[in-house]
Amino acid sequence: MTSTRPVVQRRRTVFLVRVAIVVVAFWFATVPLPRELVETVYARGIYPILRQFVTGLSSRTTLVLFDWLLIAGVTGLFGWWGWRLTRAGRKRRLRVLMLLIGRTLVLAAIFYVVFLSIWGMNYRRQLLTTQLDYVENRVNVSELESVAAVGVERLNKLYSSIEAETWPQLSDLPDELGPAFVSVQQSLGVSLPAPGLVPRRSILTPYFRRAGIDGMLDPFFLQILINDTVLPFERPFVTAHEWAHVAGYAHEAEASFVAWLSCLEGNDIMQYSGWLYLMGRLLNALPESSRSSFVDRIGSGPRADFAAVRARLNRVVPLVQRSARRINDQYLRANRVSSGVASYAEVLQLVVGTEMGRRQWRQTSSSE
Repeated sequence: MTSTRPVVQRRRTVFLVRVAIVVVAFWFATVPLPRELVETVYARGIYPILRQFVTGLSSRTTLVLFDWLLIAGVTGLFGWWGWRLTRAGRKRRLRVLMLLIGRTLVLAAIFYVVFLSIWGMNYRRQLLTTQLDYVENRVNVSELESVAAVGVERLNKLYSSIEAETWPQLSDLPDELGPAFVSVQQSLGVSLPAPGLVPRRSILTPYFRRAGIDGMLDPFFLQILINDTVLPFERPFVTAHEWAHVAGYAHEAEASFVAWLSCLEGNDIMQYSGWLYLMGRLLNALPESSRSSFVDRIGSGPRADFAAVRARLNRVVPLVQRSARRINDQYLRANRVSSGVASYAEVLQLVVGTEMGRRQWRQTSSSE
């Protein structure tokens, strides 16, 4: 008679491994790690090497790997649940359901740990405000107005110089903006800078259009997905923003800051895209009394571009947009971005409050 002890032992081992996986995931989700440790060991040590390996593989295919992961995950999960519940007899259905819930929790824990390992741990790195010489009291209405004055002048001048130019396609940006992006990373002390990657079009594009999402980073394969309704003059900044995420700048304000710096390192077309983005943020941040005076000084060309952006965003479906915003807010807060979606606007703190940011618009102002 065959002993059942090895079978029992194997089941016990499998059970303990599953419990350990869930415990590890729960620990990472709840226990704050020292940001200095994450910065030194992960962000500047493990992640750049891991990023090179992952992007080296994912860049070899034209497939949007996140789409296939999404399709396989959804169909596999529903198929697995349906198959197990259908096969279970009426008396065993409750037990099978509890087993499915437990094993799905284990799968979710595995995905969470993989997410943190490949990219998500970047949310816990040191903030740029602590790495750069950030001074909080620099961020005031007077300074914002100074940046806005420079921004208006640059927009008007740049528009005149590029009016007859052809805007690059998304596939052109790694060559045309990539070197500037690498240069900015080096100025921030990155020893293994990320290259500019070719943007991809996802099956999620219809959802992006309706939700008002310009782009996203696939955190598992480190491919960047761009909404193809993003207007030509928005493409450089939006793409550079997602590149910055690949480089490890998970915080939305930091990704926007790196994207803005990258655009300003590029040619006039890239600079226009960067200033158009920043002026939108500045106008939203300024009090109404001064905002209107800056709007009146914007030339007809840039003003038409702002109107085109508003028209694009007005085509979103409000219910879908609100739902996407709520999900994104919860996702950011779960990853220790306490301000949630409001963090997008915090780019102005870096532009005005750090010497690296101030240097860009002060030099521009003095050269006018």
